Amino acid sequence: MVTALYECRVRHNRTQPVRYGFAHRTYYWLIDLDDEPRLPWLLRPLGRFRSADHVGDPARSLRQNVTDFLAGRHIELGAGRITMLAQPRVLGYVFNPLSVYWCHDDGGALRAVVAEVHNTYGGRHRYLLRPDPEGNADTSKEFYVSPFFPVDGEYSMRVPEPAARLNVLISLARAGARPFTASLTGDRVLLTVPTLVRLAVRYPLHTLMISARIRWHGIRLYLKGVPVVARADDDRHPVHDELIAKRV
Repeated sequence: MVTALYECRVRHNRTQPVRYGFAHRTYYWLIDLDDEPRLPWLLRPLGRFRSADHVGDPARSLRQNVTDFLAGRHIELGAGRITMLAQPRVLGYVFNPLSVYWCHDDGGALRAVVAEVHNTYGGRHRYLLRPDPEGNADTSKEFYVSPFFPVDGEYSMRVPEPAARLNVLISLARAGARPFTASLTGDRVLLTVPTLVRLAVRYPLHTLMISARIRWHGIRLYLKGVPVVARADDDRHPVHDELIAKRV
């Protein structure tokens, strides 16, 4: 049984064109895509996972969509385990700025990590990562996320498999500088009814609050005079958002 919760701190820090940072607390789930959690009936609205909330065909399972994505890049897992770090649908609402999948083969070896990014415009994109033994990987930025950065530069990501501690880091490099970093860190707690209720009370409507915070900080950056970078046509209708029109 892999399912666990991580009570987390999210930090963002910008150094260009103005210095701006924030931190807030929330919680994430880590689940095995072959053994998704089954909550008691009364608690199910606090933790639902649906294929439609992620990249891929909503009629297929989360695992099938991930394995299809990998197979299209010549990576076969067989029956190997896939674990996903993500926010669930809570009281009918979900928004995942970042979901991470650790993908293992039949022998238990980590074959790839998939970082799935969502923006507030309804777009979704997956990055295929091949991290080193310390969990570090680099990839080119391919997806419009913040209205204050164009789609260029390189991401450096640290995505070691979560254990007792969760420690994910993303840093954007552009023109010889690192204008943006984000981190997600936290401690593992077992998924029990009392723990889930405690976290749900401590962080009410937390998935809705994530989306609201993103917009609030965007307004503050705009009021500070940070110029908005318009989306290109490809970003408005990104071809890499697989089956985006079929979302339900």
